[in-house]
Amino acid sequence: MKITDYEALSFDCYGTLIDWEAGIGSVLRDWADRRGLDMSTEDLLVAYATEEAQAARNHPTDPYPSILSRAMRALGKELNTEVSYEDSHSLAISVPDWPAFPDSAEALERLARHFKLIILSNVDNDGFAASNAKLGVTFDAILTAEDIGSYKPAEGNFVALDHQVDSMGIPRDKLLHVAQSLFHDHVPAKARGMATVWIDRRHADPGWGATPDPQAEVTPDWTFTSMTEFADAVESGRA
Repeated sequence: MKITDYEALSFDCYGTLIDWEAGIGSVLRDWADRRGLDMSTEDLLVAYATEEAQAARNHPTDPYPSILSRAMRALGKELNTEVSYEDSHSLAISVPDWPAFPDSAEALERLARHFKLIILSNVDNDGFAASNAKLGVTFDAILTAEDIGSYKPAEGNFVALDHQVDSMGIPRDKLLHVAQSLFHDHVPAKARGMATVWIDRRHADPGWGATPDPQAEVTPDWTFTSMTEFADAVESGRA
């Protein structure tokens, strides 16, 4: 199928539309500096990624602020560095402050002319509402971990997405999943036979940053380095 043959786009939000590495990295950087921890922000993010994935896997019904708090406390234990309540709470409440990528809102507005837009996100409803205000678009459906009761890459999140497109009268093979994270999104989506677009936000940076190593071979159907590049490709195909 061509990229223009689809009827709906499902989006990961954090890492794809919202710059979660900037948001998480800012909190971790402040904590590390105050504690005298000599690590780069990139190394902090890499270490943190493992702890968040484990917290989400072990506590699937916890709200996302609790996952953030758990992950930071576990990071402190792993790095043998104190994490106070104030430290972990600062990360737990930080989601509304995480910035949107500069191209997200404009690209979403363009894509909304051609597709239904769905969010499939690993956050709570309040956190996403704050982020949605930065994105400036009305999504046709919003699915959060809070509503589903688990966190990606759990299969149940993608089962919920299937049920959502069914309820919208959209054939499942007309849904295209768009995400940055190979670990959270592309590996489980491709395992279910879904078509995917990789927004490779880290194309200029080595390593995985705040996203765990997928530890599996996965090949997205399309790869773009930005949302603008993706929207350009859609509009070029339409033309």
